[in-house]
Amino acid sequence: MTSAPVPLSGPRFQTEPAALYREMRREHGAVTPVVLDGDIPAWLVLGYRELHQVTGDPALFSRDSDLWNQWDRVPDDWPLLPMIGRKQPSILYTVGERHRERAAMISNALEGVDPFELRAHAEKFADELIDAVCAKGETDIIGDYAALLPVRVLARLYGFSDEEGPGLVTALNDMINGREGALAGQQHLASSMARLLAERKAEPAHDVVSRMLADPSGFTDEEIMQDLMVMMAAGHQPTADWIGNSLRLMLTDARFAASLFGGRNSVAEAMNEVLWEDTPTQNVAGRWASRDTQLGGRRIRAGDLLLLGLQGANSDPQVRTDGSALTGGNNAHFSFGHGEHRCPFPAQEVAEVIARTGIEVVLDRLPDIDLAVPADALARRPSPWLRGLTELPVRFTPTPALGGTPA
Repeated sequence: MTSAPVPLSGPRFQTEPAALYREMRREHGAVTPVVLDGDIPAWLVLGYRELHQVTGDPALFSRDSDLWNQWDRVPDDWPLLPMIGRKQPSILYTVGERHRERAAMISNALEGVDPFELRAHAEKFADELIDAVCAKGETDIIGDYAALLPVRVLARLYGFSDEEGPGLVTALNDMINGREGALAGQQHLASSMARLLAERKAEPAHDVVSRMLADPSGFTDEEIMQDLMVMMAAGHQPTADWIGNSLRLMLTDARFAASLFGGRNSVAEAMNEVLWEDTPTQNVAGRWASRDTQLGGRRIRAGDLLLLGLQGANSDPQVRTDGSALTGGNNAHFSFGHGEHRCPFPAQEVAEVIARTGIEVVLDRLPDIDLAVPADALARRPSPWLRGLTELPVRFTPTPALGGTPA
């Protein structure tokens, strides 16, 4: 294995990540040395078994970012601070019993979401967004639809007004992409959450925020606000990309053509294949070694940062020996994480309802939808963390709007 670290940036994360992960694995093994912005070193865990080990041992591979041995090299304006934060009192960085209590609070708040109301909200916003474009005969299904839908639904569930949705979309995208607007996006999201929290403390309602505030575990307003930011970020952009990546697959792969004419099984199959082959959350930061150890033949020192290579692990040839696409009921992918810090099951269910409803409304309302550009002209956002299209231009026969208030 060579020792030169791989920059965790560059166009290949957008254009050919599968080939890039294969090269990393071949040249460096299951645990690859990488460098982040500012030449900050880290490890990218690409092996399925190794990732299972890291996510399954929270004592050795901790979520406590205070352990990081590189903090003295990280500037105050580092663009990845929203994703790799220090002293953040959110569920992402708590460990042990306190983490389990916070996970229970979030799960309980989300379990209070009525599944029929959730689907009704998703259908309402989806129909309004389609109403805005259906008479034109063409649209960008990402910018005009997928990038707007999840946050509209989540904002309604949490207690935000519908008018705040567009600003939250912009802030979340800037924050997650980790570029020049990242810190400003984080600040907008934080101020929005703080305002909502104050409103619900004064006047509780039947929403997620009110249920979190009523939890008896005694979390502070700051802790709840941080968890809400995590929930919004984790619930919006990956779900938007799940919609976009699934529609891209269905519009470019003949195996899914039947679904464009009313089939329903292919929708679920396409969504599951995306989680294996084109998962929205490609890489996650991260875990920190609590002591010196060995992983995948590498010597990991105490305080080293390990990034979770979810897509790399999903395509690990050691567990995907035949290389075939997985469209059935196999859910052993890492797309929702693993271990005690995995995405809570109620959150997964909310994301799946929003994504599937979003896809089905498109196919119902625009039954002859087709790509408006060659498939190889589609481009991805510049992020090694999340994989989604910058746009998905489509054309279709113009149809009348259903009516109602425009989105």
